[in-house]
Amino acid sequence: MTQNGVFRDNEEVVDCVMDNDSIERERGITIYSKNCSIRYKDYKINIVDTPGHSDFSSEVERVIKTVDTVILLVDCMEGPMPQTRFVLQKSLELGLKPILVINKIDKPNNRAEEVVNMTFDLFVDLNATDEQCDFVNMTFDLFVDLNATDEQCDFPILYGISKQGIIQYELDEVSNSIEPLLETIIKQVGEYKKQDDAPLQMQISALAYDDYIGRLGIGRVYKGIIKEGMPIQIADNQGNLRMGKVSRLMSYEGLKQVPQKQVTSGDIAVISGIADISIGETIGEVGKVVPMEPIHIEEPTLTMNFLVNDSPFAGLSGKFVTTRHIKERLEKELEVNVGLKVKPMETTDGYTVSGRGELHLSILIENMRREGYEVGVSKPEVIMKRGEDGRLLEPVERVIITLPEEYSGTVINKLNMRKAEMQSMEPENGYMRIEYLCPTRALLGFRSELITDSRGEATMVRRVEGYMPFVGELPKRQNGALIAGEQGVTVAYALNSLESRGTLFVEPSVNVYEGMIIGSNSRKEDMTVNPCKTKKLTNTRASGSDDSVKLTPPRVFSLEEALEFIENDELVEITPENIRLRKRHLTEQDRKRAFRV
Repeated sequence: MTQNGVFRDNEEVVDCVMDNDSIERERGITIYSKNCSIRYKDYKINIVDTPGHSDFSSEVERVIKTVDTVILLVDCMEGPMPQTRFVLQKSLELGLKPILVINKIDKPNNRAEEVVNMTFDLFVDLNATDEQCDFVNMTFDLFVDLNATDEQCDFPILYGISKQGIIQYELDEVSNSIEPLLETIIKQVGEYKKQDDAPLQMQISALAYDDYIGRLGIGRVYKGIIKEGMPIQIADNQGNLRMGKVSRLMSYEGLKQVPQKQVTSGDIAVISGIADISIGETIGEVGKVVPMEPIHIEEPTLTMNFLVNDSPFAGLSGKFVTTRHIKERLEKELEVNVGLKVKPMETTDGYTVSGRGELHLSILIENMRREGYEVGVSKPEVIMKRGEDGRLLEPVERVIITLPEEYSGTVINKLNMRKAEMQSMEPENGYMRIEYLCPTRALLGFRSELITDSRGEATMVRRVEGYMPFVGELPKRQNGALIAGEQGVTVAYALNSLESRGTLFVEPSVNVYEGMIIGSNSRKEDMTVNPCKTKKLTNTRASGSDDSVKLTPPRVFSLEEALEFIENDELVEITPENIRLRKRHLTEQDRKRAFRV
């Protein structure tokens, strides 16, 4: 964008300018699809930035129809990752012809040619057409073993260093700009074939909200011209028609939405004035609307319960704590998060929320927490389904783990115990790269174990691959919980005596309540303890025994780690200030009664 004049010469530019959400910046990931545009020569190029993580696949599915080509960005060391496979699969299904960019070629040990080979294998696995598999800018020798034809050597491959803003046609070529990429896009896509004379046809692919003008619908104008103030007809996803009017019209110039009097076919428009506009709806002229095919989103694979926080500390830090508040917030999320499903629970005050993965749901919880909501969340559970033959099926994920070789044996053994199937194992400069197909159930809680077993050096990427026959019971958490037996403030003296029992999750001077989990037991049984017990005072002092207590720093959970840790009879209490673990039934009598039932 700097090279194309989007920013002024004196304007301060932040890194990852498209990732403007606070959580996106904190975690270094893309969560929401976003639009921008650049000007190059006589062309306006609209850019849609999509998430790479498979948990946010619905963001990709809802915008992929609005683009004419995709840029497949692959690391020159890691090669195609599971997330790469998903985005590429969706692109090929729509007949798009990708542009492959091998990134980070400035790394000293880059293996760009091998990564291109791996990407070609991925194309073959996904049943790409001959046209989609055509490669250029490579020697034919690279394809001899793959039995590629001459025609299959006509696919745009570029090499780049994204941090430096450099793209080049060849590995050994010198470049100082991204101009090769822009030229390749123009050659690959060409100018949009205008259909301004046809009746208006626009499909909404994203929603936004403005405090002054209300709800905004964002989508591509496929045919015709949309004008400010014109009456329109909207076809919803069921084919029902209703009337509307465009009160304000905008399009993208750089990162900004600029007011326009009209937007022609091929461009992306932003409209306001329709309070109930939804994703997937088609906009057309009155009496001439032609509904487009609804946007299809893959079904959720994971579900959890959002419950009203009923702990003794409920309402101390949050502003929104009732069922009505939670209901309104989830309904608001459904308007923009098309991969989410919500339904009320029958037995208690709460809602069952289904999504594409742990991260998908945890981002929603984190946003609610920052907005002032309090909620109790249950352990994530996978969504089973029945096959055509009546067999029970469960979701399976492709997992790629990279870790030091000395820790690989332990990790492989644990994955085998979880009934995962190894697909490949390759050594890489003192590290081991292992690929597995693993039931999603088996991966709940595995990340924290992986970090512990590898001394924090392992990385894991995963994506849902499909469904497989139910594999039976899997190992559960091996350690029980240390549960507070009364309400009060934790004391160093009591915690010091509990350290021998297991790992603590709290430090001194922390408020706890009965039923709150304060640590992990070294044994498999739960244990009720008193972390608030103080030392009895006497007139006699013993030398050395009354010295200050030195405690091991407690284990602090992130939101994802807390969700992975809990079992079915436990909850995570989410508040704006704290993340607490607790038993579903707070008193020991209630827990015993529930166990007998």
